[in-house]
Amino acid sequence: MWFDKIFNEMVNITELKFDAAGLIPAIVQDADTRVVLMQGYMNRESLVETERSGKVCFFSRSRQRLWTKGEESGHFLRVKEVLVDCDRDSLLVKVNPVGPTCHTGQDTCWGEKNVNKDFLFYLQRYLEKRKDESLEISYTARLIGKGINKVAQKVGEEAVELVIEAKDDNEELFLNEAADLMYHYIVLLIAKGYGLEDVVRVLEGRHGKDKS
Repeated sequence: MWFDKIFNEMVNITELKFDAAGLIPAIVQDADTRVVLMQGYMNRESLVETERSGKVCFFSRSRQRLWTKGEESGHFLRVKEVLVDCDRDSLLVKVNPVGPTCHTGQDTCWGEKNVNKDFLFYLQRYLEKRKDESLEISYTARLIGKGINKVAQKVGEEAVELVIEAKDDNEELFLNEAADLMYHYIVLLIAKGYGLEDVVRVLEGRHGKDKS
């Protein structure tokens, strides 16, 4: 198989169906939000460069050369996975975009907002950005800056507070404590270098085992 780091095991370059010009369409999708960002074309050389750099590289039909998305703007598309369709004549490239994708400054080339409809994933991406902001303005940055032990301690404290409120009948206090725990749990995942998608993957694996 080919490109086992980011290319799905089903992708084999010798089996891809390029058109007469040696190109294959590539649909680019945000790996987290699943929003379609743009479409471009790749040839064998651009696929090799994509694997080498970890950034999406197209063959530009207008420039007639390899073109790494973001080479002028810095708005790169960092590759997470590449899939091939059932007819082997189209690629799905899952990425983490750095900034807006469209040259117009919009999130996508269709004018859509690149926002996950699942608010928790949106919140995670927001907090990932907050952790790098000034300690003076960001509680998230200050908390992570204190180290993993402090973050874990806060999760424990919030969990205890939620358990206490669960024994009472005050809906507002219970839900607010649940929200506090969820926030600190996501921060803990970020501090450890993980994300909600990693936890979802484990749960999906368990669910599959339960069904078998």
